[in-house]
Amino acid sequence: MSVPEFDPNAGGPGYLYLKLADFLADLIEAQHLKPNSRLPGERDFAEEHGVSIGTVRRATDELRERGLVVTLPAKGNFIAPLEQQRRVRG
Repeated sequence: MSVPEFDPNAGGPGYLYLKLADFLADLIEAQHLKPNSRLPGERDFAEEHGVSIGTVRRATDELRERGLVVTLPAKGNFIAPLEQQRRVRG
């Protein structure tokens, strides 16, 4: 099972950070990104997906609001534990 690559042009017009957040949410849902795993640093993440650091930050903020990502200061961003994802999603 391979992980699809992010295409910023997919889905027509829209905010890039929301497209990236939706893409990552789909990867989390499909278990390509495992609970409790650490996301890459913002700079590496931006380079990997061909977007700006600001876009990565806004996408991460969006995922945090959705309950899919947990941020630990000075540690990084992590995929929320599955139990927490279910609780937030309802």
